[in-house]
Amino acid sequence: MPKKNLITTFPFYYGYVILVAGTIGAVMSAPGQTVGISVFTDFLISDLGISREKLSLAYLIGTLSSSFILTYAGKFFDNHGARITSVASGFLLGLSLFYMSKVDKIIFFFVSIFGENANENIVFILLILGIWSVRFFGQGVLTMSTKNMVMKWFDKRRGMASAFMGIAISFGFSYSPQVFDWLISLYGWQGAWQIIALVVGVLFAAFALITYRDNPFEFGLKPDGKILTSKKKNESDFKPIKDYTLKQARSTYSFWIFNLTLAFHGLYITALTFHIVDVFKGAGMDRNEAIMIFLPSAVIALVFQIFSGIIADYINMKYLLMIELAGLIIASSGLWFLSPGLPFYLIIIGNGIGSGLFGVVSSVTWPRYFGITHLGAISGFNMSWIVAGSAVGPYLFSLLFKIDQNYQIAGLVCLICCLILFILSFKADNKNLMVSK
Repeated sequence: MPKKNLITTFPFYYGYVILVAGTIGAVMSAPGQTVGISVFTDFLISDLGISREKLSLAYLIGTLSSSFILTYAGKFFDNHGARITSVASGFLLGLSLFYMSKVDKIIFFFVSIFGENANENIVFILLILGIWSVRFFGQGVLTMSTKNMVMKWFDKRRGMASAFMGIAISFGFSYSPQVFDWLISLYGWQGAWQIIALVVGVLFAAFALITYRDNPFEFGLKPDGKILTSKKKNESDFKPIKDYTLKQARSTYSFWIFNLTLAFHGLYITALTFHIVDVFKGAGMDRNEAIMIFLPSAVIALVFQIFSGIIADYINMKYLLMIELAGLIIASSGLWFLSPGLPFYLIIIGNGIGSGLFGVVSSVTWPRYFGITHLGAISGFNMSWIVAGSAVGPYLFSLLFKIDQNYQIAGLVCLICCLILFILSFKADNKNLMVSK
């Protein structure tokens, strides 16, 4: 039996500390998310002399290349635990942000060596390096490690925990651009990044070192804080028949339906957000109408986050997946026929439903279907697909736009993909999973 320590003698279940601390960690990943980087893009364009197209390409290459090694980061999480992984990723994210704050001076140094003719290539390469690092440690590793840690501390209340995280993260991500913009107005974009680097790389890393713990079992505790033995006759047993390895998980039908849906969601929402003003401009609507979709969508998402978090503890996850896909079908239909009126509201409603379900589905599914022993590798592999989708999405929408100078084809392609996944999701059950030997 583990010896008594601060965790076991805590006045209440330490998992609730983990829930709050993990949520803070997920919010700390905001500087590495699209919503955090986008605040700085115009300053990079003007001060570094790079075109928007080149910066977008650097963003694509940096983000996509970071996705290729997230599976290995997940395996690192499985081997070393949430505490070491989160502290390391927080510190390295801070270091990456500090690098980005000094990238103009680093560019000047290399230009002085290789000459002015190499300036454009140097800017491009150094931005790819910075974006790769920020995206990998922020959107990738830190997000994965904090969410996985929380999921390990809860079982029957996993949906509740995921809903709490999702709501707090949504508010955190919604307000972070305003905070970043305020810092820029006070200290400039370089100073703002340095302050954020200090908060994430030093203060949060220290906070994670003190509060984070990998799982309750190493302290002789049970998930949820007590053994919940009561079970209704009609309540399903959602536990997997064994803890799956990544290889075994990838050999199942259900894994790929969930994985592809989450990856497609990342592709769609990033692409729409990236091109949002241009999308609505092509439908005869202005910038204000484009931007105003986010607030009502966030309200709807909040409702569905609470709803899905509550019922996730009692129903099969494939039903929540189907609701998420239904939201994406509604949104894609609105994008296909986008115009003032009904299509406009379809995008708002569909985005709200889909976004509300995304957090719970992406967090609860993997431990519910495949166990927690290899949770890092499995969720890391899925995160690599989501990050890759978010990297490819904006570029894909640009290519589809060139066909007839609007985004209707993009909407149609998204609708077809969602309909196919929705049909396939009917069999994405966990009770029929087969173990590959």
